[in-house]
Order: sequence, then C-alpha cells, then structure tokens
Amino acid sequence: MRANRRLAQLWLDALATELGASAGTIETYTDDLNCYLAWLDANGLGLDDVGLEQVRDYIAALDQRGYAGSTIARRITVVRGLHRFLIVEDLGSNDPTSTMSAMKQSRKLPFVLSIDQTEALLETAHKLAADPSVGLYRQAGYARRVALFETLYASGMRISEALSLPSDAARPGTRMLLIRGKGNKQRLVPLHGQAIKAIAQWQKLATAYSGGAPSPWLFHSVRNGTKALTRQAALLEIKEAAVAAGLTNPERVSPHVLRHAFATHMHAGGTDLRVLQELLGHAGIETTQIYTHLDTSRLHQMVRDLHPLSEQQDERTTD
Repeated sequence: MRANRRLAQLWLDALATELGASAGTIETYTDDLNCYLAWLDANGLGLDDVGLEQVRDYIAALDQRGYAGSTIARRITVVRGLHRFLIVEDLGSNDPTSTMSAMKQSRKLPFVLSIDQTEALLETAHKLAADPSVGLYRQAGYARRVALFETLYASGMRISEALSLPSDAARPGTRMLLIRGKGNKQRLVPLHGQAIKAIAQWQKLATAYSGGAPSPWLFHSVRNGTKALTRQAALLEIKEAAVAAGLTNPERVSPHVLRHAFATHMHAGGTDLRVLQELLGHAGIETTQIYTHLDTSRLHQMVRDLHPLSEQQDERTTD
C-alpha cells in the first residue's frame, strides 16, 4: 500500500535529518522496513490496522522463514520505532507494540583473531607489499592493504570510519587521527609507528603511480584517486590476505575483525574499559563490556586445553 510506504519514508527521513543516523543504519532499517511493509501488503493491512496480534503473527512469520533471533529482534525494533514515530507525529491512532515486552536474546560473542593470527595476517600483507617485481600498480595496491590493516588494528576504528578519512588525516609526524564516527561524533585515536610508516609507504607508491595527482581520500583506488576504496574491496582484500596467511576460518575474517582484535588485545593487556570505550567510540559502556566476556571465554578455553589435569578431570566426569 502506498500510504504505508509514504509513512515509513517519513520515519526514515526523520532518522536521517533529525537524529543523524548513518547511511549504513538507514540502509539496514530500509531493508527491515521493506520486509514489514511487504508482509502488511500480503495481508492487506494498513499501519493503522495493526494490533498486538498482528505483530505477533509477523514475528511468527519471520521465525518460520528461518531468520536468526538477532535479525528478528532487530526487525521488531524497527517496527516499534515506526509505530512510536507515527504516534508522536500524530500520524497513527495506536501503537500495537506499546504493551509488548522486549525480545530477549543471547548475545553472540564476536569472532576474534589471536595475537599470533593477527601478526601472521599483517606479516603476509607486508611481504607482498615489499616485492617490487609485481609492478608498481600491484605493489601500490598491496601497500594500501598494509596501511589499511595496520591502521584498523592500531586504532580500532570501524571500516566505514577508515574509508572516509581525508588524504591529509595522516600528515608527516601525525600520531593521532581525528575520526568522525556514528552520530557525527568526533574522537581522537592514536597511531603507532608501524601504522604511520605503512601509510607513508602507501602514499609514496600511490603518488608514484598516479604521477602526483592528488586524492581527497586516504584510502582510494590506485587507478583513480577520486574514488574512495569501497567496503566490498576492503572485505575482499582481507579475506585474500587471511587465506594467504593460512588462517583457519578465513571466511570469517573481515575488516571488523581487526577492530575486535584491537579491543580484545588491548583489554587483555590491561587497558581500562572506560578508555577502551572512548577509543572505540561506543555510546555506552555496556557495548564495550563484550570484551570482558571474550576474556573470560578465552580463559575457560585455555584451562580446558592447557591445564595438566583437564583430561583426567574429563575422565572422572564420565566415569
């Protein structure tokens, strides 16, 4: 129904203009809204016709399609947000979700590389970038890969934040990067010497290939400096590097995994949780606390795998 889609678009517009939601958030919410609106159309329902029973039917339909619990929870969050917006803006007569309790879901721990695995990934990338026999174009691409990986692991920034960095973000002598994160909030993150050196090498080779043509982006296409590196290209590069490094489960390696590696390794090294929250740009400490659970999970695994009595203990348990 056109009326449903018109009202849904008003909410998306408000999220973008009034609340400063990122393009990625709007894209995700649009997909979730389209799912809900398609279900309403299939059942001949307008947004004002929806009651609690219909919302429960929608949840059941999502479950029958085999969606993960986290996906269903997010889509119901979108349904809540839409109906609450319509009430606040006096565009709807009822909120069918007002008496519905929040869905409980277990929080899945993120996939994290060990320090050895992270070092193997970076060392493999460095070796490729150090080989001039591949030609200037490919060597520049490998140097960009090294610079991106080192920057992500040194700072813990999101891949979207890294790809939006301007070319002058890392000037000679720079030890801090100014990042514009979610909700347009800014924060400073430090860079270590290896990341700074990698960025300088990438810029040197990129300039040599382009003949000095400037680029507005720190991480950009080698052939066309006016185009920023895309998320898809960055994902492909880290998966290729994971395979080349011989990592287990290379299909699970992504740029975001380097953010998790940064946070986990920093916390294991003694970094205060509040400091880590600031570095990661988390709005609330509860999001950062996931890394305390990762530490606990890793400790349990180490006890199972390394304790000299673990095997005997297992035998006692089964007797």
